[in-house]
Amino acid sequence: MIVNPIPPKQLWVAFERLNKLAQKWQVTLDETLETTGSVLGFGLHHGSRVVIKISKQRGDEWRCGEVLSAFDGHGTVRVLKFEGGAVLLERLVPGERVVNLVLQGQDDKATEILAEVISRMSGRAAPDHCPTLLDWSRGFERYRISGDEQIPSNLVTEACDLYHRLIASQQHPMLLHGDLQHYNVLFDNKRGWVAIDPKGVIGELEYEVGAILRNPVELSDFFTSASVVEHRLALISDTLNLNYAKAHAWAFAQAVLSAIWDVEDGYEIHPNNGALRLAATLKSLTAGSTQ
Repeated sequence: MIVNPIPPKQLWVAFERLNKLAQKWQVTLDETLETTGSVLGFGLHHGSRVVIKISKQRGDEWRCGEVLSAFDGHGTVRVLKFEGGAVLLERLVPGERVVNLVLQGQDDKATEILAEVISRMSGRAAPDHCPTLLDWSRGFERYRISGDEQIPSNLVTEACDLYHRLIASQQHPMLLHGDLQHYNVLFDNKRGWVAIDPKGVIGELEYEVGAILRNPVELSDFFTSASVVEHRLALISDTLNLNYAKAHAWAFAQAVLSAIWDVEDGYEIHPNNGALRLAATLKSLTAGSTQ
């Protein structure tokens, strides 16, 4: 349950900004759409189909345009113009999401596509002031002092301690998407599969696997299966030449942190929460050394 919906005034301000930027960026709008965290405008810019995305409020994707610019189209949608909380993007056609492949029973194909996109995105330098995995770890401490008891305290402590050990042992930190999963990779007839909506964080590549293992959200019985988790981890690790044990460990710690972020976003955490179920599955599996 979301207890902090976007106030109507903020929504109105976002649509007003959309119209102003459409004029500034010379975009003729023919359709608008509201999502959970943004408003979108679809139209034409100098004869090409484009999308303007306006964030409703400051958050992880406020600097999306700057992050996309740093990726420079390598595995991502191309950005044409941007400013804080607003970005003008090429439009991906038909825009099919990778999640549809999983729903059609083609999880291996979807996982291979996601790994290939990660490969194309890897090795990019981060923009100035980009958060690091250490910055993101502060969610653990915020939760500890919040007084919330929906997530077991011993699980939070275990995940937090492991997360910091992994930070200390990182190899080759780089710019990461930060939320690379089945809903954020779309197909374009000209460019193939590309990522959208990066949060932008600096860390080692093994961290990027965690979001894939927590999705698709509507198939929690599937992605929390031990056999599925092991198979996905092996497939991604082999494809990207990752340290399997570290990817496993990051996915566990990140799953607990994801549940914490859900609490901060106003959701109630139930016993069947997908992220916590995944954490339990990962904990039950033998991963070996994380070094």
